[in-house]
Amino acid sequence: MKHSPAEILREYGPFPGVERIHGVSFDGENVWFASGDRLNAFDPQSGQTLRSIEVAAHAGTAFDGRYFFQLANDRIQKIDPDTGAVLSTIPAPGGGRDSGLTWAEGTLWVGQYRERKIHQIDPETGKILRTVESSRFVTGVTWVDGELWHGTWEGDESDLRRVDPKTGKLLERLDLPAGMTVSGLESDGADRLFCGSTSTPVVRAVRRPK
Repeated sequence: MKHSPAEILREYGPFPGVERIHGVSFDGENVWFASGDRLNAFDPQSGQTLRSIEVAAHAGTAFDGRYFFQLANDRIQKIDPDTGAVLSTIPAPGGGRDSGLTWAEGTLWVGQYRERKIHQIDPETGKILRTVESSRFVTGVTWVDGELWHGTWEGDESDLRRVDPKTGKLLERLDLPAGMTVSGLESDGADRLFCGSTSTPVVRAVRRPK
C-alpha cells in the first residue's frame, strides 16, 4: 500500500454566503459544489465564481456529461444545468445517510458515511448493483482512469484513499494535515482531485499521484 502526505496544489474560497462545502463535481471545464440550498460553479484556473443553481444540495454531486445528480436528504435529483429544473428523482440507498456521489460506467456511485460503504446504483431506479466496503468513514467518491478514490473523515483526521473497486482493499492513501476535513471529492480526469471541506468553506485541489 502506497502512503504519502497529500500535496495541496491550490485552495479556492472562502466563498461568499457559503458556510460549508458538501458535494463536488467537475463538468469538464468548471468545478461545481453543493452548499445546502444551491449548486455553485467556479473556474479552476481563475478561481472566479461563475453561476449558481438554486436547488436542494445537501451532500454529494455528480455529472454524467449532460446532467447533474444531486443528493438531497433521502433522494437523488437529476438536474438540467441549463435551466436548473429537477427532471426526476430516485431514492438514495442510505435513506438520507448518504455522503459522496459520482458517475462512472454509466451508473452512480454513492458513499455511505458511517456505514463505511460505497454503492454502485442504477441511475434510473436506484437499485443497488454492487457494494464496496471501506475500513473508514466514507465522504466524497470519484473515479479516474479506472481508479476508485474516496475521501474519509473520522475524528480530526481526513485522507484520500484509492481502493480496489471489487474488494475494497486499500491500495493508496494520501494524508491531509490534521484538522483539514474532506467532504465532496471529484477528479478533473487528469492529475487533480478537488476536495470540499466542512471545517472551512473552501475547495482544495490535491495532486493525484502518477
